[in-house]
Amino acid sequence: MAILHVKVEETWFDTEKELLVTHSEYFRALFQSGMRESTQDEIYLQSVSAMGFLIMLRVLEGEQPILSCEEILQAVECAAFLQVQLLSKHLVNSINTDNCLVMYQAAATYGLMDLFHSSALYIRDISDLLEEDLQLLPVELLHYVESQVPSSFVAVGAHTNASKFLEDASRTMCFLNENTNQWESLGCIPEDASTFLAGVTTLHNKLYIVGGARGANKQVVERSFSYDADNHAWSEFSCPHQLRYEVTLLGHESDLYAIGGEYERIPLASVERYNLATKTWNFISELPQPAAGPPATKTMGRIFICLWKPLDTTLIFEYDIQIDQWIPVTSFMRMQSYGHCMVSHRDNLFIMRNGPSDDFLRCTIENFNLTTKQWTTLSGQYVNSKGALFTSVIRGDTVFTLNRVHTLLYRIDTHSWRPIMEKSGFNRGGSLHTFFLRLPKKTKLMAGLKA
Repeated sequence: MAILHVKVEETWFDTEKELLVTHSEYFRALFQSGMRESTQDEIYLQSVSAMGFLIMLRVLEGEQPILSCEEILQAVECAAFLQVQLLSKHLVNSINTDNCLVMYQAAATYGLMDLFHSSALYIRDISDLLEEDLQLLPVELLHYVESQVPSSFVAVGAHTNASKFLEDASRTMCFLNENTNQWESLGCIPEDASTFLAGVTTLHNKLYIVGGARGANKQVVERSFSYDADNHAWSEFSCPHQLRYEVTLLGHESDLYAIGGEYERIPLASVERYNLATKTWNFISELPQPAAGPPATKTMGRIFICLWKPLDTTLIFEYDIQIDQWIPVTSFMRMQSYGHCMVSHRDNLFIMRNGPSDDFLRCTIENFNLTTKQWTTLSGQYVNSKGALFTSVIRGDTVFTLNRVHTLLYRIDTHSWRPIMEKSGFNRGGSLHTFFLRLPKKTKLMAGLKA
């Protein structure tokens, strides 16, 4: 294992040469150039700061540091000059309300286009909270933000098709027009699709539906469908090798993950990953135990699931993509209570659990901080009327929950969810699927013409 000594400003760093060659286009080109530096074990590096280089090394070694605004500037400079994709990805995964403008301007200065675009989308979604700060941006940067399509809150009911000849309101997918406070139609899901016990997720502004069941006998659905929000078009794609209903579907980077589920009423531990580029499913490491519909979320570029281990124990696992393993993270015990839904915000996991004595109407939210490794119970109990908390999704610092009566919005503060607004409910029976999609004007127009 060759060790390279790198001097940045007045600081010396000892690191593995192979680590830099693997992750940095700059070092890969340097050591393959045949120049004198390619054979040296000491290098003096200019054009980056010692702080930025240290942050890069931490990320390459598997850490996911939370960065201050000053550290972000140094890290962006380092990622751009040394062409380190892994560091750029970490910065994208770290965008939040406090740092999005710093990320955006730094990415524009140093030409990190993925970070530039991702920051612009984030800013567009919370532009009402940044109105004064936005006016301080250079005109061209402000115009780019304003040219982006904001995300819309979208919902669809749990639909199982009984007959192709019957119109069923539960087939209709709708978005909340936040200006008029009205739900507007995006048309119906395909006749052969089912959202009942199906895996539903979004990735790259597309909606994906995998698995599901029909009827009381839970006949498994053998077809998968996707909705392209940019073009208002449905298409079909291949199913997992293991047919499954009550499956959890999660989108991450360029892959879909079909996690657990049931088949012929038998819980499954198998997990499959679908690659969008190759359009193929492959089995990956199994869950630690069979699970139907395990709660799952992603944050900071990481994937987490929630399992139950009787008695009274809720377990949290992380899927390590690099080594293909489910790694235990933490657990908590509550009498007659288990985690039923999980969402994430920054470096926090929020687990909604049922109340005492299996009371699903009075929910409590537990918070696990990934940095401090500490659990906190949020104050008060939350009314889970008709599944509101079990359909939670987050945009910026705002939680959207939904039931037939209200769309309830909460602002995430330190150790609390603060109610801030009520909007129109979604008048559909049964459970609901909620998510965000960016709906261009042409998509809304096409949906209106087909309605």
